[in-house]
Amino acid sequence: MDRRSFAQMMGGSLLGAGITSSQPTLAASSSQLHSLAAEPPFSLKYAPHFGMFKNHAGPDEIDQLKFMHEMGFRALEDNDMMGKSPELQAKIGETLTKLGMTMGVFVVKFDGFFDTQHMTTGKKEATEMFIKACKTAVETAKRCNAKWMTVVPGNFNRKLPLGVQTGHVIDNLKRGAEIFEPHNLTMVLEPLSDNPDLFLRYSDQTYMICRAVGSSACKILFDMYHMQRNEGNMIANMDLCWEEIAYMQIGDNPGRKEPTTGEVNHANIFKHLRKKGYTGVLGMEHGNFYPGKEGEVKLMEAYRKEDKG
Repeated sequence: MDRRSFAQMMGGSLLGAGITSSQPTLAASSSQLHSLAAEPPFSLKYAPHFGMFKNHAGPDEIDQLKFMHEMGFRALEDNDMMGKSPELQAKIGETLTKLGMTMGVFVVKFDGFFDTQHMTTGKKEATEMFIKACKTAVETAKRCNAKWMTVVPGNFNRKLPLGVQTGHVIDNLKRGAEIFEPHNLTMVLEPLSDNPDLFLRYSDQTYMICRAVGSSACKILFDMYHMQRNEGNMIANMDLCWEEIAYMQIGDNPGRKEPTTGEVNHANIFKHLRKKGYTGVLGMEHGNFYPGKEGEVKLMEAYRKEDKG
C-alpha cells in the first residue's frame, strides 16, 4: 500500500466512524495523520516498539508493524521477542523483510534478569544459565531476522573487589561471544540507571569490557536516557566510545518519553549521528508522553521535528 492510498484509507475510515466538524480534535488528528503519512521515510532508523501506536493500528502486531512503515519508520524494536511464540517471531521476521525494515534488539532474558547478581559472581550455574539463554536467542534471531540482542550483566556484588567482578563479567561475555560469532550476531551491553546496585553503569566502563572481550559479537548499546542520567556529556562520550557502539536507544529525561518532552537536545544528537554516518538502529525505548491517538500523533510529530533539526 502506498502512502496516498493509506491516507485515503485513513480518511475514509475516520470519516466513516462519524468524525464531523463537531469533533474538532479528532478531525485535526486525522488531518495530522494524513500529513505524517505523506512524509518521506525518516533520515535515521528510529525503531518503535509494539504498543506504541496501538490506538491507531489496533492490537495485532503485524497491523502495528505495517502502520509504523506507513508513518515512515524503517525499523522495529521488541525487548520481549523471546517471549513470543516461534510462529509469531517468524511472521514478524517475514513482514519486516517484505516491508524493507530492520529488526532492532530484543533482550536475552533468563531467570533473575536484569537486576540479580549473576555474571559478577563467577558462579558456574550463573554462567550456564546465561549460555543456555544465548543459544535460545540465536534461534529467536534467525526467525525474526535480528542482528543484535541486549545483554545486562546484573548487579554489583559487594563481597567481591570490582576488578574480580569485572573479570567474571568478561569471562561470561567471552562465552556468549563464542555462541553468537558464528551466526554474525552481536550482543550489545547496556549500561543502566534503574538502580544504584547495577554493575554496568557507564559508557567508558562498557567500552573497557568490550575491548577486553575483543569480539565483533560484543559491543555497546548506548541508551541516551540512561546515559543522560548517569553521565551526561553524551555527544563527547559517544565519540570516545564510537568504535565499540553498535546500537543506540532514545528516551528523554526526566520521564523517559519521546524527544522534546525533557532536557535532551535530540535534534543536535541526531544531526551529529548523521554527520558521523551512523546507519544503525535507534530504538525508541520510551513511553508516550500524551495518551490516546492524539498522543501517538504528537509523538510522531516530535520525531519529525527533531529528525529535521
